[in-house]
Amino acid sequence: DFIREARNMGVSVGPGRGSAAGSVVAYCLGITNIDPLKYDLLFERFLNPDRVSMPDIDIDFDDEGRGKVMDYVIDKYGANQVAQIITYGTMAAKSSIRDTARVLDLPLNDADRLAKLIPNMAKFGKIFGVPESDLKKKFRADEMDKVNQLLNIAEGEDLEAETLNLARVLEGSLRNTGIHACGVIITPDDITNFVPVATAKDSDLYVTQFDNSVVESAGLLKMDFLGLKTLTLIKDTVKIVKARQGIQLVPDDFPLDDEKTYELFQRGDTVGIFQYESIGMQKHLKDLKPTVFDDLIAMNALYRPGPMEYIPSFIARKHGKEDITYDLPVMEENLKETYGITVYQEQV
Repeated sequence: DFIREARNMGVSVGPGRGSAAGSVVAYCLGITNIDPLKYDLLFERFLNPDRVSMPDIDIDFDDEGRGKVMDYVIDKYGANQVAQIITYGTMAAKSSIRDTARVLDLPLNDADRLAKLIPNMAKFGKIFGVPESDLKKKFRADEMDKVNQLLNIAEGEDLEAETLNLARVLEGSLRNTGIHACGVIITPDDITNFVPVATAKDSDLYVTQFDNSVVESAGLLKMDFLGLKTLTLIKDTVKIVKARQGIQLVPDDFPLDDEKTYELFQRGDTVGIFQYESIGMQKHLKDLKPTVFDDLIAMNALYRPGPMEYIPSFIARKHGKEDITYDLPVMEENLKETYGITVYQEQV
């Protein structure tokens, strides 16, 4: 409903994001604009019997039009049936030290020094009450020095020890609230019949007092309205070309085999292209020299923690500098397009 209305209002809507692109029904309804049969996408990534939670559909709108779509939803379903989702911020180890120090009047320099003894992303529970042998497996040598200092300080009886031990108690406590960046709840009746709500100082909408995980487990319909700057850029470009050249471009009709476009990717001229504009991605694109759309899809999937280690091999195999091998002959059917490297979950 609101995607159709968004298009009617001239708001740009993304072609599809995440697992929803694997649903033929979503494609037929116009929710997504990618034919899952053409790209061999699996419906089971979107919905399968083993999935614990119901899937949600992330929908991209141009960042200028997102507000219009939100206004439509509020007008259509009623302000008393639409709410944003609250988020709860908790006290991490370092912030709990600083907050405790402020209350106990521990000097700022001492508080800062204490906080810096906490290894990055570490929790008190992973430091205190843990055998030394396990700590050595978990932390590097330089981090172990800091951990040992923390353990020694905690055994003292001065203000630093009191601060540290109280901070251990406070870690994980709720510290502040915020609003989910894009999640919106739409209910069939007055929202107060389903969840408690609150008002937020920077939003006219209600805000649920249950966070995302509880809202979903309560069976409420959650929609993700994402504002994407790239869609605004494309929309503005179409307007400019129309005004200056008199040509009406239709982005959905652009061919996927345009040689000049691939030359841009081969040169790494990808600033402003969503998910391809980082320095690291540009470097890999220059090495890969993509020639088909499948190359771009694969690079997008590979450029993330974990699969990144396969990028050099993927590039070498594309250019014939490394043999394409398969662990089993039967795997060729599924891995041929990615040169024998497992890139997608569908291939697994």
